[in-house]
Amino acid sequence: MGHILALDQGTTSSRAIVFDDAGQVVTVAQREFKQFYPAPGQVEHDPLEIWNSQLDVAVEALSKAKLKPADVAAIGITNQRETIVVWDRETGEPIHPAIVWQDRRTASRCEQLQRDGHAELIAERTGLVIDPYFSSTKIAWLLDNVTEARQRAERGELAAGTIDSWLVYNLTAGELHLTDATNACRTQLMDIRRGEWDDELLKLFDVPRSLLPEIHPSSEVYGKVAGSLDLAGIPIAGIAGDQHAALFGQACFEPGMAKNTYGTGCFALMNTGTEVKPSEHKLLSTLAWQLDDQIEYALEGSVFVAGAAVGWLRDGLGIIKKSSDIEELAAKVKDSDGVYFVPALTGLGAPYWDPYARGTVVGLTRGTTASHLARAALEGIVQQVADVVEAMQSDAGCPLKELRVDGGASENNLLMQLQADLLQTPVVRPAVTETTALGAAYLAGLAVGTWPDRETLHQQWHAEARFEPKISKDEAQGMRKQWRRAVERSRDWARESE
Repeated sequence: MGHILALDQGTTSSRAIVFDDAGQVVTVAQREFKQFYPAPGQVEHDPLEIWNSQLDVAVEALSKAKLKPADVAAIGITNQRETIVVWDRETGEPIHPAIVWQDRRTASRCEQLQRDGHAELIAERTGLVIDPYFSSTKIAWLLDNVTEARQRAERGELAAGTIDSWLVYNLTAGELHLTDATNACRTQLMDIRRGEWDDELLKLFDVPRSLLPEIHPSSEVYGKVAGSLDLAGIPIAGIAGDQHAALFGQACFEPGMAKNTYGTGCFALMNTGTEVKPSEHKLLSTLAWQLDDQIEYALEGSVFVAGAAVGWLRDGLGIIKKSSDIEELAAKVKDSDGVYFVPALTGLGAPYWDPYARGTVVGLTRGTTASHLARAALEGIVQQVADVVEAMQSDAGCPLKELRVDGGASENNLLMQLQADLLQTPVVRPAVTETTALGAAYLAGLAVGTWPDRETLHQQWHAEARFEPKISKDEAQGMRKQWRRAVERSRDWARESE
């Protein structure tokens, strides 16, 4: 009974991973699903395809592990955040495709909220900035643009939720409509201090309370999978949005502990304990997780372009054939020879939030080679992370002892060494890199007694590699100074051309 099934529902694929009671991966199953782009700036998913793909991989993962539902202690769920589904409570049919977190269709509504002076209230209650990224304006858009949706919502006929809510509703054959505190905090409708839906925000965004799920802790037994499904009877016992789950999976349980996930972009989160830390550097104040009645918080910073910069070198310039080739190419030179690459290909995220910034390469000479550009690209990734981590340390008022890392690009040893050098802080890669799914498994396992407490999980966390700084503090500060000069040249670039 020691196995835990983690459902990892991401932006491009649904995955299921079986973990044993030592927190080790037993089996993995994965299925990609279709992305829809109905208009510029709009991104949608088919909620039924998400549900069916997630159920299929869960059954497949158990089959590969030769396990029956009775052998599984619990299910933990982690999911893409902010994506919204609205469905008929009676039939379970979605009234519209899911609106994905990347979708920008509510930009004008967000600009109006900004002009009307609501930014301070929203930041104070939710810890978030006004942006189409979050769920609130997406829900309002669906109610206003789908025929009779608002009237049906007012009559209590519709349900709304983030992807975790949609999965739980389907897993329980419509019995449960709930979410956890980490997903609720990303809707921009929850007071993060009280952990409850906020009436003033619901009125501001014009979202009926009756539409929304109940908010629960991130670790408890919510219910069991319905008897009609192949996973029948397994307790559903843990839920967390993907970045919160990764923080938990990295065992960042103490204030000041931080993780960074290296993917297409980067997401850095720092545990700030039981008090909300408002950011003075345009980071997000968010929930880390809720266990029982105890809410813990984090600071979050997003880097828009990380692995995507390597993808551009591969697809746009053709200087590498596959992404993993960049490490060997960049290692052929001892430094970037003064070349700086600011990969603001879609603007700059935290702490700049500059949508008009554009990708910039400075310092080119006749001696610049593909290797120098490759190294500058890797340095551009770690410099952006350093921007976020420095802002976090300043906001939190505590120095970082180490940065725990995960995500595909964390396998690049040169990248990790460069990160340690620039931060002047050890960078640590765990033995189990499936940290997002592992966090969901840990939250579920705590609820059903697979693990007694967080100290046990802390003991299970092991480093696979540790990268110590190899350059001097003065050298690092010199590189940081030059980087800031390069960033200034990238900023606001597209404004005049638009």
